[in-house]
Amino acid sequence: MSGGITFVDPLAPQAYSGGPGDLAGLGGTETTLVRIAESLAARTRVTVRQAARQGDALYGQVRYAPLDLGRPLPEAPGMIVVVNSWKIAPKLARLHPGTRVVVWQHVFPGRHNRSLGPRLRAAGVEVICVSAAHAAWLSDFMGPEAPRISHIHNPIADDLAPDATRRDPDLLLFASSPHKGLGQVFRRFEALRARHPSLRLAVADPGYLAWPTGPVPDGVIPLGRLDQPRLIGWMRRALCLFYPQDQFAETFGLVIAEANAVGCPALLHRGLGANDEVASDPGQCIDTTDPEAIAARIAQWRGALGHRPLARAQPRFRMARIADQWAGQLPVPPVSEPDFQSLSNDQRKVQHD
Repeated sequence: MSGGITFVDPLAPQAYSGGPGDLAGLGGTETTLVRIAESLAARTRVTVRQAARQGDALYGQVRYAPLDLGRPLPEAPGMIVVVNSWKIAPKLARLHPGTRVVVWQHVFPGRHNRSLGPRLRAAGVEVICVSAAHAAWLSDFMGPEAPRISHIHNPIADDLAPDATRRDPDLLLFASSPHKGLGQVFRRFEALRARHPSLRLAVADPGYLAWPTGPVPDGVIPLGRLDQPRLIGWMRRALCLFYPQDQFAETFGLVIAEANAVGCPALLHRGLGANDEVASDPGQCIDTTDPEAIAARIAQWRGALGHRPLARAQPRFRMARIADQWAGQLPVPPVSEPDFQSLSNDQRKVQHD
């Protein structure tokens, strides 16, 4: 049997699936891949191949299997989606002539990858980014020899919504890896806390990357690694996601979209990465190099508590919509001619007429 879609992940440090605890210690890329794979499995055959995996596993309707780049994929997929590795995608395109091969890019490539555009284009490989801002940046980076570049946003759950949890006006939340500007966030929290000593900053760290952040200020609550339900619980309690940093650009920013969906705004640097695209209203994006602007926005949100949710979900990020967009990428199977010998007499007559 051929057809369906195969996701190829050559970079994840460990094997994973949608099973309980399997995504622990991994980031948003792997979580998003599992969500998309599970959403597509009801429509087509889905295989996820991973370089770190030793044996096959089936979770739900998704098959997880090892990756051998020395031979064609045995499932003969109709579409191959390679996670982040532009070097491997052309090799898979050569092994599968006529098959659509896409690089699903979740990160910004480094300067040493300037030559990737012509190489992908020559191999007939396309790129799908995770936001319009990400796609625009990559198009500029690759220049006139860029391959076809499009984008599909990362998904949030269809049922994420505000509830009756009471927000704490003194609780701020940072929920990401520390390399995403946490050192700068600490310094800006410290300056803000000098004005409002009752403020606390809870820090949820997925734990996949150690990173120096400098001294930890007073008022910081280390949460460590949280599973999804517990993280969403903290988003429901916090006044806001506190991301006043201008060092690390998000290609999407899944925690921002999820926090907004449960009514929690995010304090973000304006014009950085996909911040303005993902935030559900422009008021969440400010000049975070200005301590007065940070203090003013926090004061505004503290004063608005109890009136309504401070943010909302963007419908275009909902899982159902994103799943439809991915399903629309799948090749349409050819319509085969009916087997005349297997038709009934009445059916043969209709075919003959």
